[in-house]
Amino acid sequence: MKIKRSNAYSKATIFIIVVLFIVLIMMPMLASNNVMERLTVLFIYIIMAAMWNTLAGFGGLISIGQQLFFGLGAYATIRITNLGVSPFAALLMAACLVGLLSWPISTFMLRLKAGEFAIGMWVLASIGHLLVNLDPLIQGETGISLIALNQFDIETRRTLIYLSALLGMSGLLLGLFFILRSRAGIAMQAIRDNEEAADSIGVDAEKVKKWFFIFAAFGTALAGALWLAQASSFQPKTYFSVQWTAYMIFMVLVGGLGRFEGAILGALLFFAVETWFADTGVWYLVGLGAVAMLCSLFLPKGIWGAIENRLGITLIPVGYQVTGLVVDKKSKKT
Repeated sequence: MKIKRSNAYSKATIFIIVVLFIVLIMMPMLASNNVMERLTVLFIYIIMAAMWNTLAGFGGLISIGQQLFFGLGAYATIRITNLGVSPFAALLMAACLVGLLSWPISTFMLRLKAGEFAIGMWVLASIGHLLVNLDPLIQGETGISLIALNQFDIETRRTLIYLSALLGMSGLLLGLFFILRSRAGIAMQAIRDNEEAADSIGVDAEKVKKWFFIFAAFGTALAGALWLAQASSFQPKTYFSVQWTAYMIFMVLVGGLGRFEGAILGALLFFAVETWFADTGVWYLVGLGAVAMLCSLFLPKGIWGAIENRLGITLIPVGYQVTGLVVDKKSKKT
């Protein structure tokens, strides 16, 4: 019997990821403007899905209020650039600021359990929306544009936004990968499965959940800041809309809850569906809901979960794998 943390598939995946990253870095020199803009949107979707999966899939904390951090990330970017800071430096600063703000939020929100936590986050997002509306700079629901981007010409701005989204996505996925393979990651998954049992073996559940909450808030805020840079305008009702969390839930449920690859696959599928069918109007949203419901009924572990169970393929293992297990047939009763 051998215990491994990688396999032949994961080693090949590492090589493919490195090659893909190099190609994506070179994309501004190869692709059209439209392709770069669409890829930027895809990178943001992957961040959103991965962050919700961090909280719900690996931590068991179901939230329907992650639009709070998405909206605050965009709002903080507006506020920081208004102080004269470069907009691209403001993206990271805004995410860090929201991450710090999520620390006190986690102190009382994590006292809530299951449905209480989910609804509590939604209520908190609504309160955040109302408070941002009170800021005279934002002008209520009229909103404001990220004027600081005008200091860059269109081509430079598009390239910098693209690279910021690519590096942000890559950094967050890499960070999440190493966190999940650390003791904290193993502890968080133990808490998800059985908090009382985890507590009985010395796991500090409150501390571990708090760090995961902060990481997810930071990543979601970065996604909101990047979306603002890509869209260039900020209206509170748009950025604090529950639709963002609905998108996150759809991507993770369809791709595979609690699976690293699942969030990425779900984001790719959502991006493809949006690209091809967004022009159909309300039927596009009806279709998304129907797909999510069907996956929940017939593929409870998501598409990647079904693939993993049927074929035994794990491309990005975050846990331990047991191989070479031999069963002694003589010990079996006849």
